[in-house]
Amino acid sequence: MPGPLLNAGSIILCAHGAPAMPTAPVPRVLLSGQPAVTLAAPHTVTGCPFNVSGSPSPCITANWVVGATRVLAMGAPVLLMDSQAVCVPNGTPVTVVFTQPRVIGM
Repeated sequence: MPGPLLNAGSIILCAHGAPAMPTAPVPRVLLSGQPAVTLAAPHTVTGCPFNVSGSPSPCITANWVVGATRVLAMGAPVLLMDSQAVCVPNGTPVTVVFTQPRVIGM
């Protein structure tokens, strides 16, 4: 499905409400003045409060599994607002809360 592309300023949260930040945005491609984000690099999750029976099991990274099919940046698929990721080590999803609205991809 077509949708807005993610950039380094996009707001992405793990299922427990902790922010996820891109580890390697593409500085050569700018979207609304910020570097584009691709499927190739995971996001780091900081401050996840998730516990299992009182034992901490926070989200550490978010690995993306679905990206754009027709738009590439530096040879890697860019991420769309409806792209999907799985958090490591607990397997929960992430939610894209906000991204730039100007550039749409598929």
